[in-house]
Amino acid sequence: MAFEVGTAVLTQAGSTSKGPRAGVIEEVLRGDPSPRYRVRWDDGHESVLTPADGALKAAPRRRRPAARTTAAAKSRTTAKGRTTAKKR
Repeated sequence: MAFEVGTAVLTQAGSTSKGPRAGVIEEVLRGDPSPRYRVRWDDGHESVLTPADGALKAAPRRRRPAARTTAAAKSRTTAKGRTTAKKR
């Protein structure tokens, strides 16, 4: 599978003591059949990667958390910029 610049990816763990490594494709250096990518990892490091079949996967998209009611959401701003609390 070929990836585009900006795609969030996960790679297999290098050992059993580490989890998968997450990063973002910064540059496509070479396309199929043997792709090569410049990847910026979540820890800030950058590397050139030529993944083996199935070693690099698109990261699942994160779901946005549901909006919570906060004190700021309970107040409203008047036309003159004053904040008033809503009455319950």
